Amino acid sequence: MATQSTTQPTTDKKKIALVLSGCGFLDGAEITEATSALIALSEAGAETVCFAPNESFVVTAHHGEANPEQRNVLVESARISRGKIHDLIELNEQNFDAVVFPGGFGAAKNLSTWATDGVKAKLNPEVKRIIKEFHRAAKPIGAICIAPTLVAKVLGKEGVNLTIGNDPATAQEIEKTGALHVKCDVTDYVSDRDHKVLTTPAYMYDAKPHEVFTGIRKMIQELVEMA
Repeated sequence: MATQSTTQPTTDKKKIALVLSGCGFLDGAEITEATSALIALSEAGAETVCFAPNESFVVTAHHGEANPEQRNVLVESARISRGKIHDLIELNEQNFDAVVFPGGFGAAKNLSTWATDGVKAKLNPEVKRIIKEFHRAAKPIGAICIAPTLVAKVLGKEGVNLTIGNDPATAQEIEKTGALHVKCDVTDYVSDRDHKVLTTPAYMYDAKPHEVFTGIRKMIQELVEMA
């Protein structure tokens, strides 16, 4: 005779914040990177909530051409999150187990000024606050592609280990923050377990989409386990 399972449903689903910076790699979040993170988080059984700054773009672009149209980072990010998006000021570390920053030029233009200022870049105040709060709470921080520069600006003086792949110029600029750059293939990632920072190069390489997904998926798997 068949018996009914007495296994209780799990209640320890991890809740992860995903910080977007627009939609499209030239002036926002890189779409393949962002969706790869969403898919990997879903696969890992995590609940994902998306956030973005509610402010205008610094510079907008359409397929490589400058565009004078004024657009909003939050509104554009909603294209990736299927309309489910929150203002970055609402992101409270106490409500989440980890945070992830996809790349794309939006990370270096809308979340910081790294694209123009390099190591002298200024960070969006909310981004700086969020990285500090998650680090202080010993909760994992994931960063993809150029987004590790955000982490370097905040945690570099602590000697955090991270990667943007193998680009010498960017790596050298990152190490000026005090962070330690580690060369890494697109299909892999770097885990600094002491600081709970995980990074993967993604489209810092001229890579294929499945290669980008592979590296992000590996990073997300450990991030969720670590959370």
